[in-house]
Amino acid sequence: MTKGIATAVWCFQISGQLINPWSIGVKLLNHSVLALAVTSLISGCSSFQHRNQMSSFNQAYSSGDYQVALEAVNFESAEGEAVDSEGHLLELLHQGELYRLTGRYNEAAEAFDLAEEGMKYLDTEGAVETAAEGFMAIMVNDSERDYEALMSEAVLVNTYKGLAFLAAGNNEYARVEFHRANDRTRRAVEYFQKEIAEQQAALEEEAKDEESSASMVSNSLDNEALHAAIADNYGEPSSWSVFPEFIVPASTYLHGLYFLANATSSGDFENAATSLKRVSEMNADSMVLKADAELADGLASGSQSLAELGPQVWVVYENGLGPVLEESRFDIPLLLFHGNQQAPAYFGIALPKYAERSAVPGSLGIAVDSSEVVKTEQIADMGTVIRTEMKERFPGVLARAVASAVIKAVMQNEASEQFGLVGQLGAAALTMATTQADLRGWQAMPDHWQAARLNRPESGSLTLLDHQGGVLGTVDIPERPFTLVYVKRPTALSPATVITMDLRGESEATIARLPKATESTQVSSIQ
Repeated sequence: MTKGIATAVWCFQISGQLINPWSIGVKLLNHSVLALAVTSLISGCSSFQHRNQMSSFNQAYSSGDYQVALEAVNFESAEGEAVDSEGHLLELLHQGELYRLTGRYNEAAEAFDLAEEGMKYLDTEGAVETAAEGFMAIMVNDSERDYEALMSEAVLVNTYKGLAFLAAGNNEYARVEFHRANDRTRRAVEYFQKEIAEQQAALEEEAKDEESSASMVSNSLDNEALHAAIADNYGEPSSWSVFPEFIVPASTYLHGLYFLANATSSGDFENAATSLKRVSEMNADSMVLKADAELADGLASGSQSLAELGPQVWVVYENGLGPVLEESRFDIPLLLFHGNQQAPAYFGIALPKYAERSAVPGSLGIAVDSSEVVKTEQIADMGTVIRTEMKERFPGVLARAVASAVIKAVMQNEASEQFGLVGQLGAAALTMATTQADLRGWQAMPDHWQAARLNRPESGSLTLLDHQGGVLGTVDIPERPFTLVYVKRPTALSPATVITMDLRGESEATIARLPKATESTQVSSIQ
């Protein structure tokens, strides 16, 4: 987070003039209450629109009706005007993945390009816009800011874009995107540390006045009773199940597979080995990850040769619906000044909390020539990725929620003193209406990924089986060194999208939705 953004957490604009919200007093009360009333109406409207849009999207997406899902996240831009990639970031994320799943790879890349542009707001946003968004976040809630993508979402954008280019036979651009995904992962830890440090520095600077609202926020955040309330009502972030460091394992895994297949030097094999080893270390129980890491290490060291390896096929299975945000509302103690005395008072806050959704049960079966059935095994889940990132971001989320509560508490007190009971009740009603958590997120991400590797069948085809042994369909595997069969299935009610790609990007992919209408035969004897 840049210094401008961090400072915007503590400042906003009224009539074109930059105002410090911690100095809100009687002369600004009328402006502030009016602004809060107006923005509460905006907040309610935009929250309803988002919930309605995501409800329509999820209903269609869960059943595999990607065209209807695409219509749900469609938006119009004025003719001749550039797309507002920041304001429409969420729609662009959803559009990009839907285009990829329907074989419209160039459109997918274009949507993801715009989404990446929308993620660069930290570098391009002007002070006025930043201040205005800071006002909306503090006075209303975080959902009134343009959506700020998770780092894990940004990593997946590059991964999905790499897959789209690979499917389109554009290996040069695919290589760039897999590199970018890996680079984003590498820089993530530094990014989170910088974000937290700059927020803290901005707060400490504003808190030098011991009776300022910033001081109240700082003291409240240091209050053990506040953290006890969070632990009791929300959960202690330190107890979350997370990775030891930020990583999107599926992206790192695909980065490793890509460079294993496209290595032109020992350095490429070493890059592949590094990525695959790292993923394997995050999931030491996975035999698939261990075998792939050993293969890459053998190719990097020269103990394994490509000539002896034979054609390889990887099946990567993206399964289920990823976590979504729910709201957790509860009261916390704030340390507020009454005259010259500081005393605790309880006010409500709303925090976002991730909840798991469903996945298709079991694994994917892969039947080959000998009637042997190879099964995919889980290599990574999205929930742990998001919890890892949320743990890093939580101090900033909490600081904004507490800051918003303090400002609204000060305004309630001022309204009570100026307008009596009517002012107190009115300010309290506005506070309740605007105390909401930001529940936006990219809802086309999966619950988890599975994978398997096998030698290319001599027949040139393999049969995919669902978790009950039912035939999903047959997939042709062209004769080439490395093939990636990428399967995505959001729910058991939706068909599986199967994209069969040349991992070297020398030809365009084939795409199918399985089972086809005529392929409903059950193979109950294979479990």
